[in-house]
Amino acid sequence: MGPTPEDLLRQVFGYSEFRGRQREIIGHVAEGGHALVLMPTGGGKSLCYQIPALMSAGTTIVVSPLIALMRDQVEALTHNGVAAAVLNSSLDAETRRQTEQDLLDGRLDLLYVAPERLLRQSTLGLLARSRINLFAIDEAHCVSQWGHDFRPEYLKLGVLAERFPQVPRIALTATADERTRGEIIDRLLGEQAKVFVASFDRPNIRYSVGLKRNARQQLLSFIRRKHPGQSGIVYCFSRRKTEETAAWLAQQGIDAIAYHAGMESGDRQCAQDRFINEDGLVICATIAFGMGIDKPDVRFVAHLDLPKSIESYYQETGRAGRDGLPADAWMVYSLSDVVRIRQLLEQSSAGDDQKKLERERLEALLAYCEHARCRRPALLGYFGEAHPGDCGYCDNCQEPPETWDATEAARMALSCVYRTGQRFGAGHVVDVLTGKTTERIEQLGHDRLSTWAIGRETDRNTWHSVMRQLLAAGHLVPDPEGHGGLRLGPDCRDLLRGETTIEMRRDAVPSSRKSSTKKTVDIDTESPLWQALRQWRLETARSEEVPPYVIFHDATLAAIVESRPQSLDELATVSGVGEHKLARYGKAVIEALDSAENA
Repeated sequence: MGPTPEDLLRQVFGYSEFRGRQREIIGHVAEGGHALVLMPTGGGKSLCYQIPALMSAGTTIVVSPLIALMRDQVEALTHNGVAAAVLNSSLDAETRRQTEQDLLDGRLDLLYVAPERLLRQSTLGLLARSRINLFAIDEAHCVSQWGHDFRPEYLKLGVLAERFPQVPRIALTATADERTRGEIIDRLLGEQAKVFVASFDRPNIRYSVGLKRNARQQLLSFIRRKHPGQSGIVYCFSRRKTEETAAWLAQQGIDAIAYHAGMESGDRQCAQDRFINEDGLVICATIAFGMGIDKPDVRFVAHLDLPKSIESYYQETGRAGRDGLPADAWMVYSLSDVVRIRQLLEQSSAGDDQKKLERERLEALLAYCEHARCRRPALLGYFGEAHPGDCGYCDNCQEPPETWDATEAARMALSCVYRTGQRFGAGHVVDVLTGKTTERIEQLGHDRLSTWAIGRETDRNTWHSVMRQLLAAGHLVPDPEGHGGLRLGPDCRDLLRGETTIEMRRDAVPSSRKSSTKKTVDIDTESPLWQALRQWRLETARSEEVPPYVIFHDATLAAIVESRPQSLDELATVSGVGEHKLARYGKAVIEALDSAENA
């Protein structure tokens, strides 16, 4: 009788208990069942196929879309004593030949393969001559042509069911709406597959959304106040902005670099390698960066521009705090962000159905941004998960925003857009509402309109807030020609007639009081024990040419500092210290602790 899942969890990975539905999924797959697993980033998806791979003879084939992800996972597995390898275009001929022979000889527990490589007839023939116990298809949402990370190769992975009908298949993803789930089942798994949906909540992430005032300065203040010297990702809309933001942060003393698809491949790889291997580096990137980054100690993800959908936002913010320690998802946006994304959507060459779907996804994100109560019900509700609210750990829970009945103001704004011809931007409409006299207004005769100065009792900032929230709700839409004008949306009629009401959040005024300096990460970074362990980990990682987190996660170091083990037996009880790592690093860890305590 082979080892139990519980034995493998403790002995190989160093954990004492499973999380959520992991044990149920492992049991189903180990018994030969197909499974679709939806689990948030950092939720432990990998264990759902890594443990079944070790429970029976043969090799598990893991289909993964990115070389960086394969490399990181194989390094982590080998450091836990697992026989794992990759088969992709990065290998030289001799290494590839040896890997293929190891597979044929049954010396591998897991083999990570890129979908392009897997689909070659030579690779399929190789697998047919090998003993395969499981196919694991990671990032399975890539199969969806309606999704945000579509990879055409994934559509062809149905060949696995045809060529290997007796081998169980497990598809895993962190983001998939109902439509994408159906596509995964139809194209990769078959109707008999069982669906396992874990909670999408990431309780260790603090979500915060604010308005742009001076975005760079806001970002700098956030980093200095909450995450000095810690790793983070800053997402920007354009390549140019990533470079400018990274350069500006560096001038302010923040260790920051840029990453985008327009860089030379060598420079791009160097930036990614630095981020993975160094502690405390901030990377400013476009959405080209992120999928497959298995770095657990990213303490924050910041957005300087609005993402294009709530799924993109959820996936990108999910790269923070994969180790379970507190992390921040911080974003600032503006009216111009909303206009820009809506214009790009309308100008795209996608079909009407695709545009409708993208509009719904954007509107879900905008509703989340403008939400005045706990953010978690608004975020998780999109993925079909109920949340009671009052999480106590988002910006709206910690500093509840004020709301107001904006029905009359909204009617004024909509009327003014209509009266001015539905071809001007928010700035001009606000000028008319507030009675501002400009040469342009006089030339156009807009100072003689019935809506001229009807909103002079309300300040300009409030009017811009009203315009933004009307645009977010779809009551206003941008000019599809891209000239910056605003038009009435198809759903504004009832509001314009006064037949429905609208409540808006009142934009917060920047506080003049000094912000709290409490960090979100509950680690005493000044502790001599923490510093000693971190230095030992860094030196060890450099000598082995692997990222520091492959040696031990921050969460494991923090647990070691808290428990202060005096022996290898005591160290073995710490979460994240498996048998292989105990034998490999245990003595050095105890010595590092002793040296720090006696210094």
